[in-house]
Amino acid sequence: MYKVFLRPLFFKFDPETIHHFTFSLIKITSKIPGFSALYRRLFLVEDKRLERKLFGLTFKNPVGLAAGFDKNAVLYNELANFGFGFIEIGTVTPKGQAGNPKKRLFRLKDDQGIINRMGFNNEGLEAAISQLKKNKGQLIIGGNIGKNTTTKPEDYTADYLTCFNALHPYVDYFVLNVSCPNVGSHAKLNDKDYLEELIGAVQKANKTFNKQKPILLKIAPDLNNIQLDEIVDLVKSTKLDGVIASNTSTDRSGLKASAELLDAIGNGGLSGQPIKDKSTRVIKYLSEKSNKAFPIIGVGGIHSAADALEKIEAGADLVQIYTGFIYEGPGLIKSINKALLA
Repeated sequence: MYKVFLRPLFFKFDPETIHHFTFSLIKITSKIPGFSALYRRLFLVEDKRLERKLFGLTFKNPVGLAAGFDKNAVLYNELANFGFGFIEIGTVTPKGQAGNPKKRLFRLKDDQGIINRMGFNNEGLEAAISQLKKNKGQLIIGGNIGKNTTTKPEDYTADYLTCFNALHPYVDYFVLNVSCPNVGSHAKLNDKDYLEELIGAVQKANKTFNKQKPILLKIAPDLNNIQLDEIVDLVKSTKLDGVIASNTSTDRSGLKASAELLDAIGNGGLSGQPIKDKSTRVIKYLSEKSNKAFPIIGVGGIHSAADALEKIEAGADLVQIYTGFIYEGPGLIKSINKALLA
């Protein structure tokens, strides 16, 4: 029904406008008696065989929603009814910020992809905490954290620590988002020495809490093998809990979209089917190079159960969807979990 009726209708409108509309639609329908139960009956697959135990957490199933969809943690309780095993909120920054100027979200229909340059638009830390206090405990919640765009380089770590310390009681794991191509002063966040400093500072803060939370690093799909070797060394030396592979790509090669369209769109991070093979390559390389020394969450171009299985066979322990959720609808989650059981 989604791909036949709803998607053609949704795709007639501006992507960011329809994103907010679907949020409202899910929120409103979930308040109607019986609708939440209907969503669960349609999409939820409950089976103990789907459980995954990673970094001290038990995931109901290995299919999650990637960060960027529910930035401000306003819909995770309702989205739990669609069958996700975990949901990652954010990226959250200390202060709310508008992000980059609109228009900043674009569909590449022929490629089944999306280009965005949102720029970490979110309502800020306090707004996210206010929403997370409403958590019904239905599934694992991850907190994806970043820095404010206007933050000076010498204060980057302080921004991450502010988010980490404040969100600690409300999320189950953390993701340090250092690989988004849509924020300013990006270079320092990819410097290995700085990453060691940042991870060390966050881990030190983690030890001040009675219960420590897992910390993961989200990396780009465009890294070469030398850079990936550095990631493996970094994870081992810092004893980081895991890696999310991968974020969006800046590469435009091999797209069906015309050069004119891509020029009109301009800068931004590419997600969806065009980066499927890139992210799978990164997962496979990290898994083999490290001899599966750390967990990997695979994300990028998962539009079918076969795509998810490919990520898992490459070495991913869990998977996340985002663009595939938009193109394929909530039935994608069920089809992946059914395929895993099969």
